[in-house]
Amino acid sequence: MSFTFVTFDRVARRRLMPVIALLTAGVLTGCSLAPEYQQPAAPVPAAWTQVADQPFTDAPLLAWQGFVTDPALKELIALGLANSRDFRQTLLNVQAVKAQYGISRADRFPNIALQGSGSRQRVPADLNQTGESVVSSTYQAGVGLTSFELDLFDRVGSLSETALQDYLATETAAQSTRIALIAEIIQTYLSRDSALRRYALTQKTLESREISLALINRQREAGTTTALDWQEAVGLVEQARADAELLDREVRQTNNALALLVGVSGLALPEVPSSTVALTVQSLQPGLPSSLLTRRPDIRAAEHTLLAKNANIGAARAAFFPSISLTGFYGSSSADLSDLFTGGQRSWSFAPQISLPIFSGGRNKANLALAELRRDIAVAQYELAIQKAFAEVSDALVAVETLAREETARRNLSDSSQQAVKLSEARYRAGVDNHLRFLDAQRRAFTNEISLIETSTQRQQALVNLFKALGGGWGGVES
Repeated sequence: MSFTFVTFDRVARRRLMPVIALLTAGVLTGCSLAPEYQQPAAPVPAAWTQVADQPFTDAPLLAWQGFVTDPALKELIALGLANSRDFRQTLLNVQAVKAQYGISRADRFPNIALQGSGSRQRVPADLNQTGESVVSSTYQAGVGLTSFELDLFDRVGSLSETALQDYLATETAAQSTRIALIAEIIQTYLSRDSALRRYALTQKTLESREISLALINRQREAGTTTALDWQEAVGLVEQARADAELLDREVRQTNNALALLVGVSGLALPEVPSSTVALTVQSLQPGLPSSLLTRRPDIRAAEHTLLAKNANIGAARAAFFPSISLTGFYGSSSADLSDLFTGGQRSWSFAPQISLPIFSGGRNKANLALAELRRDIAVAQYELAIQKAFAEVSDALVAVETLAREETARRNLSDSSQQAVKLSEARYRAGVDNHLRFLDAQRRAFTNEISLIETSTQRQQALVNLFKALGGGWGGVES
């Protein structure tokens, strides 16, 4: 069966004008019943007080390309953003919610389609008024409007706004996932670089201790040293070997962790520590607490969720008012298919429907109360997101400040230990001190140098935590 498009004449268009006007009025004159949105006040202090009363001013935050200074690390982050399966799944979820919003938004417009139908039926004689059996046929073709709701009280508009805010919340939450991925790659890379530095130091220490053990062996054979000195030297060598194996394991495991984060196997990672300890910018201006409201994606996502719950209240309120829907058809109808498009077969139908709730067992009231409660929950979640963000920045600021002072102290301690080793060795060779005191000085120097490397790494990781807590990595033209 085939149909031909129906051409409207001037009379038909004049008759359709009231319908079109009514549809337009329904679309344009809907009044929203959602409460006016007011952003909740931020339940945090107006300034950071954790860091020595230092005054802060609002300042733009670096994108991750400006924060990271190491070229190899930059390449890893770019690979991670392009290949991470976890992040890819997050982006696909955003696209799914975006499509859902498109479906919801389409409900605000009439669904007009070309329609065609045909039917044949036989009516028995005892059911026909003429007393004879008949076969009847009906054919229709034209343009139809299917159950379009006039959104006079913005119920559909409120639901569409809810879907929009849900989409924006999901999209903004994806930015949080992006920041978390960037921060995790940086911190894992820092851990690997630290392990490489400690491994290189341990290997150097092992070589030095093996030389000392060989010297002790010669002295033992000559009878000029004690068995205790020899056992101490053996213990130090074996300790260094064990530490080297532990650090080798740590390097390999961080390699695996980076491969998982980046989503690429067989990464070409540096086999030696970075040429500089500073892999990132070493100073960050946190700005004012109020800047978190625009920088932190999780806070912005919580506000979009709050806006969605606010719009839901409008939809719940609209359920108390009449609902008007329209169904219409304009085209040709005929009992014979061959006459369907001949003159005089024009037909139309217009079926408005109104529904006014009278009794629903308290359903509408309960739905409105539920919508308001969910709005209040969203307010609490929004305020909690701000408080968590403030606490994370405060903790990061404290960590950066105290670890910087700790690193300075440990560097001084390491320098002092190195000088103590030189003095102890000179006294041992001069016969002033015994060998055990010299070995003890070596142990302390090694431990202090390892602690310095670990503290330096912790300080840089604290900077990454601060960068993440401030919402860095997504804003600006570079992100």
